Amino acid sequence: MGQKSVDVVVIGGGPAGAVSAYLLAKRGHSVVLLERDEYPRFHIGESLLPYMMGLFDRIGIREAVETQGYVPKTGGEFIDPTETKFFSGVFRADFGKQGEGRYDRAFQVERAKFDGMLVEQAGKAGAEVHLGAAVGELLMEGDRMAGVRYTKDGDEHEVRSRYVIDASGRSGRIANKFGLRKTLEKLRMVAVFRHYEGLDEEHNPGIEGDIQVGAHADGWVWAIPLSKDVISVGTVMPRDVFRASTPEAVFEEHRARIPRITTRLTGTRPIMDLKVEADYCYHTDTVTGPGWVMVGDAGCFGDPMFSGGVLVASATAVRAADTLSEALNTPENADRLLDEYANFFKTGYDTYIRLIHAFYDGELVAAAADAGRTTDRDALERYMIRLIGGDFWSEHNAVAQEMRRRPEWDTFAPFQRVFGCPSYPHLDEQDRKERAESRVRRVTAGQ
Repeated sequence: MGQKSVDVVVIGGGPAGAVSAYLLAKRGHSVVLLERDEYPRFHIGESLLPYMMGLFDRIGIREAVETQGYVPKTGGEFIDPTETKFFSGVFRADFGKQGEGRYDRAFQVERAKFDGMLVEQAGKAGAEVHLGAAVGELLMEGDRMAGVRYTKDGDEHEVRSRYVIDASGRSGRIANKFGLRKTLEKLRMVAVFRHYEGLDEEHNPGIEGDIQVGAHADGWVWAIPLSKDVISVGTVMPRDVFRASTPEAVFEEHRARIPRITTRLTGTRPIMDLKVEADYCYHTDTVTGPGWVMVGDAGCFGDPMFSGGVLVASATAVRAADTLSEALNTPENADRLLDEYANFFKTGYDTYIRLIHAFYDGELVAAAADAGRTTDRDALERYMIRLIGGDFWSEHNAVAQEMRRRPEWDTFAPFQRVFGCPSYPHLDEQDRKERAESRVRRVTAGQ
């Protein structure tokens, strides 16, 4: 059996694992990244948020992303024929209206290519990357995690480490080991989806490159352009709706409920069989422990409604790398640092999942209206678009503040929120002043 010792071993090569390995290696720490699959691999997620670009800019990956030829995404179109979940029948979140200092676009990405690029960046930064490496036993020394055993090409290897980062996504290696995972019963949805080719954006009644999200009585439908002529379409619904029919029938019937999406699909042809993802919403109240941290989906996963999964995964990965780098350099501060990381993790996911609850409960309009009592109309639109774009850690976003007041949308056991935007930390004071000024303008205008 091959053996070695490193500072950190990372389980999983998705965005969370690759970003954490990239940053730790960049800071001079020895890192082994273990990914069970060989790339490319298919993944359901494909749409990035604009706050992602600010985060990538901070860590030095933005240019690598921008040169991949992905479809630019300058906004999102939210379609609600019932006019109960959004502001009107069609609401476009124009990312150019977020205010100064923020990126006005993101990208629609094909995840196999995107994930492979991030793993490549981790390798270039100095991380030791092993693809096709299946992690088996999580090694313990007393109550502290001390590394892993993994199998690659039929041979077993052991890596000892000072810390283990669990970026294993839905596999949840540490959560399953310790029985930590809890299902978000209210959000136990099922997604049915496929890709189409022959896309011609001349048929798009909206803006080229936008994601479309269409609400209906039994769930919602997405449409995400992946390239010049390929688009991903999926429908998300409660389990009982899915079980009442066949995947093919429910997919076609729900898709037909959103005419703006079916119009956009004019002339397209399916290029893959239907895929089904089920019962995927969960969280854990414990995301750190002696010698280990969870990042991204390993610790929490919400509905893909607002496409925030890659952002919260990457943001927690950046914070985890910051945390472990400091803990490795100052071990006496490790307990405090891990506690702060856990609260940061929960703050972001809690805010994101509240946005999802607001949609499903038909309370998004009401939450925005409540926020409007303390801010003027122009600022309210900015706050809503920022929140949709990934503003999950801001203390000054009026809409997010209102959603955090709703105890019915709590996800985690009580915790101390840790604010501070990971994408634009330099704008915190500017955001505080903007919030105060918006209150004054509202009072002055008598709104």
